Amino acid sequence: MPHDQRRPDNPLPENAMQALEKIQGGADVVIGIPSYNNHGTIGHVVQAAQAGLAKYYPQLKGVVINSDGGSTDGTHESVLASGLEDARLLFLSTPLYPVHRLSLPYHGIPEKGSAFRLVFQLAERLGAKACAVVDSDLRSITPEWIDLLLRPVLHAGFDFVAPYYHRHKYDGTITNSIVYPLTRALYGRKVRQPIGGDFGMSRSLFLRYLERNDWETDAARFGIDIWMTTIALAEGFRICQSFLGAKLHDAKDPGADLSDMLHQVVGSVFALMQEYQKIWKSRTTCEDVDLFGFRFGVGLDPITVNVSRMLKAFWLGCRDLSDIWQIALQPETHAAVLRMDQDRSQAAAFHLDDELWARIVLDFAIAFKRQPMVRSYLLRSLTPLYLARVASFVIETENLVSEEVEERIERLCLCFDRLKPDLIARWDGRADPSRSAAGNPEKTQEIQPTTLARRPNTMINLLENILKQTADRISNYLLIYAPGLLPAF
Repeated sequence: MPHDQRRPDNPLPENAMQALEKIQGGADVVIGIPSYNNHGTIGHVVQAAQAGLAKYYPQLKGVVINSDGGSTDGTHESVLASGLEDARLLFLSTPLYPVHRLSLPYHGIPEKGSAFRLVFQLAERLGAKACAVVDSDLRSITPEWIDLLLRPVLHAGFDFVAPYYHRHKYDGTITNSIVYPLTRALYGRKVRQPIGGDFGMSRSLFLRYLERNDWETDAARFGIDIWMTTIALAEGFRICQSFLGAKLHDAKDPGADLSDMLHQVVGSVFALMQEYQKIWKSRTTCEDVDLFGFRFGVGLDPITVNVSRMLKAFWLGCRDLSDIWQIALQPETHAAVLRMDQDRSQAAAFHLDDELWARIVLDFAIAFKRQPMVRSYLLRSLTPLYLARVASFVIETENLVSEEVEERIERLCLCFDRLKPDLIARWDGRADPSRSAAGNPEKTQEIQPTTLARRPNTMINLLENILKQTADRISNYLLIYAPGLLPAF
């Protein structure tokens, strides 16, 4: 099993040890809530977690853990002040055990993965049989979410419970356009929200996470959700989904760097492809995943999308990033991308078809493997191409209802599935069968460290200069192009 080594030494901070000493008898279940400056919402999230434990699991000992990344807006105080009032009057069954709350700062990289690691360490020390994690910016969480994330683990023998939401058709665009189609094609399971942020897991699974030695990598940042999901998928843990209704959460900062989001999430997917290559290359079918919960229609927040600004970012990329794209893309794929830049007067008819987009993503995955010296540059250059795909998707689905949009996403997934044999052939260094038949063998070459050492002012400097010249111009559009689209997970 990959990454099976002696557990890395990462002792609990002193304040966590002191908090554990106050909880007598351990815990049966743990709810983890990572946070950073979520004063406005975390009180509601903690109350929902406490209420869910009290209502559905009164016979179990529960602990709610807030793992905070150094908030300065009163998040810590909101957690400690969020105790349920008149709990005996709210529910028919009186809790047999009180629900404990711990609000602890975590140490290390100030990202979500570090928060999860602390939660899992505490769950292990407490002897928890199951653990659930939920986002701290949720406005739609209810006590039922806690039951839906824990019950399949506690009563049906599942190890990993992924969320299943109703979302606006333009929300979750990184999931819909890259992570879901690619993860499904690779590992053969239809987990619809692999980076949803709200998960349930068994003790055996969170102990498996703690065994790994890659917590200080990019997985400890935005990639932690796909890291957790991929390990469960690849290593044979029992997986299901639970329908949670709508996911409504605080809008992300419109000034957030979308390139960083793509870099962390997609980079994590590509890195895990290398670790689990023997597994995903051997999986040839795609199976449904059990879905728990009652599916029902829900109201969703509107999302405003400015297609023209996304297309302008793409056109800037065509002008300034073509040399970088040429490193990643097959010649015919690169040529097809540049052809989309030729007629800007027909923006309303702009179209990036499913197969071309799937080939772009798979080309970048292979380049990530072959070009380790320039991975960061390649991933950041993906942003304008991603925006082009989102713009095309928005144009095509403008008048479609959610069920029809889901059918469009299914078509994209099937395209990724069809291209998997080509991916495997090229991954192994063999020619793409569909292209070699046409006399187009692989033409990309790995950039060697020795080459860079001999020519320090060539490739790396070229990439740095191109990205620096383009980044500011694209950022001007990303700051305002579609605030509602930026919660793209």
